[in-house]
Amino acid sequence: MKDEEAHIIQATLSGKTSCFEHFLDKYGQQVFTLIVRIVGNREDAEELTQDCFLKAFNHLSSFKKGSSFSTWLYRIAYNTAISTTRKKKQETLIMDDTLLANISDKQVDDTLNDESEEQIARLNMAIEKLDADERAIITLFYMENKTVSEIADVLDITENNTKVKLHRIRRKLHVLITQQKK
Repeated sequence: MKDEEAHIIQATLSGKTSCFEHFLDKYGQQVFTLIVRIVGNREDAEELTQDCFLKAFNHLSSFKKGSSFSTWLYRIAYNTAISTTRKKKQETLIMDDTLLANISDKQVDDTLNDESEEQIARLNMAIEKLDADERAIITLFYMENKTVSEIADVLDITENNTKVKLHRIRRKLHVLITQQKK
């Protein structure tokens, strides 16, 4: 953990609660982006982002200084958002494993590396159809540039499981985008 963040945490725990504002400024937009991708609604995401930072503030003393503060905060955000989506019954998109297995990595790469405006619009629509866990993984990896290891820590799963999920989600996005073109 960075010395600066350790100092801010210590100062906050010592009663200088205004120091916690540093984390709001530094991570607020990133946490909001993750949450809005998971819940799919800006208003809910704004409220959940506030809840996330309140939880982090209230549980700051339980933060283990050996890990990254941002990873700890992302885990709170992820769990907060996932809990909310589980309370709301959402239609889950189920895809046949055989269909996904028959897609080559080259096909997936060609589809996802197309940066045309139309393709980006299709990609965003496809991401909205993913379940909350899948949207979280895609957001953390591609938008927040988190490593597989960091994502595994946030989701509390193994790195191998994270890689498998990421691989499967990429294939799923390929199918969803391809279906939109028809």
